[in-house]
Amino acid sequence: MKKYLEIGKIVAVQGLKGDVRVDPWCDSADFLCEFDRLYFDKGSTPVEIEKARPHKNIVLVKIKGVNTVEEAQLLRGKILYMDRDEVELEEGCYFVQDLIGLTVIDNDDGTEYGRLSEVKATGANDVYVVKGADREYLIPAIPDVIIETDIEGGKMLIHKLDGLFD
Repeated sequence: MKKYLEIGKIVAVQGLKGDVRVDPWCDSADFLCEFDRLYFDKGSTPVEIEKARPHKNIVLVKIKGVNTVEEAQLLRGKILYMDRDEVELEEGCYFVQDLIGLTVIDNDDGTEYGRLSEVKATGANDVYVVKGADREYLIPAIPDVIIETDIEGGKMLIHKLDGLFD
């Protein structure tokens, strides 16, 4: 498992004091705002976050040591990373990057459907996209369907509800 996970991308400069606009690549802008430290360069360069606040669909971030428009402009396009060890997920919650690649198997009859390739946020619940040998499956991430998620074992067991793949 990766120690450092992508959490967002700096997309623009905000104001005249070196603040940047970050496109959050996580469940919510609020989640990104919880961090006092993030990282550049796939985790090798820590940066201290002085303040962060959601603004519409982005996050406004003040990084310590970045105090001018020119300094902020140099950060445009950089990816921000978080350290997974600095986050405690609730039971049954997972990082998307850990789910990608899991083999999805029918808990009832052992049918292997393929590998989880994408997680789509739909509002009500996430939907897992599973690429099989000859087709793609859309699986709702709900307790009635997802029986077990075994990150260490590289598999997800599901219960195929009637009509799910029709």
